[in-house]
Amino acid sequence: MLRLSTALVLCLAAAGAGAGTLVDLSAEASRPAANDQVRARVYSEASGANPAELARRVNRDVAEALKLIRARAGISVKSGAQSTWPVYGREQKIDGWRLRSELVLETRDTAAISELLGELQQMRLAVGEVSQLPSPETRRQVEDETTRDAIRAFQARAALVAGQLGKTWQIRQLNIGHGHQAPVPVFRAMKAMAAEAAPVPLEGGESLLTTTVSGQIELAD
Repeated sequence: MLRLSTALVLCLAAAGAGAGTLVDLSAEASRPAANDQVRARVYSEASGANPAELARRVNRDVAEALKLIRARAGISVKSGAQSTWPVYGREQKIDGWRLRSELVLETRDTAAISELLGELQQMRLAVGEVSQLPSPETRRQVEDETTRDAIRAFQARAALVAGQLGKTWQIRQLNIGHGHQAPVPVFRAMKAMAAEAAPVPLEGGESLLTTTVSGQIELAD
C-alpha cells in the first residue's frame, strides 16, 4: 500500500530584487512496515513495611530473571524503571512501602520471547507491557522507500504548478521528516501466573511509516 498526499501555498512576495514567485509545497508518502521486533517490559514488585527487605526480595527476583534471559540467544535485556513509593493508610499516614524494578527485553524472535514471557511469569515476575514495532533495519529500508516516493511526489507537484503557469522552477529550500505510528501494544499488566507456564500469544501486524517532504520552489519565466 502506498499513500501520497500534497499541499501547496502560493507566496506572492518576492524574496528580493529580481526573484521570481515563491511557492511553498509539501508532499507525503506512506508505506506499511512489518512489526518484526518485540519489546516487552517485565517487573518484580513487592509491598511491606520494611523497605530493605522489599529491596532484597525484588533484587533477588530480578537477578534470577536475568540469569534465565541471558541464557536465551537473540534476546537483549536492559534495566528499566526503578520505583519506590509509600502506601498510605488511615489519616494519610504511611502504612508501608511498595518497590518495583523493571526489565526491558527486545528481540526479533517472536516464538522465543513468547515462551520466555510465560516462564518469567512463573518466577514471580509480571508482564507490564508487550509492544511490536518495526526493527531498526526494517524501519530504515521502508523510510528509504517513502523518502524516494515523497521526493518524486514533491517534484511532480512542483512541475505541475510551474507548467500550469507557463514557468520553469527550481528548488530554493527542502526539508525531509519521518513519522510513524506508536508501537502496537499487544497487552498490558499481566500478573504472574500460578499455573503451568504457557507461551504468550503474539501477532506482529504492520505499522505505517510516513515521510514528509516540504520546501520552497522559485518560479521563473
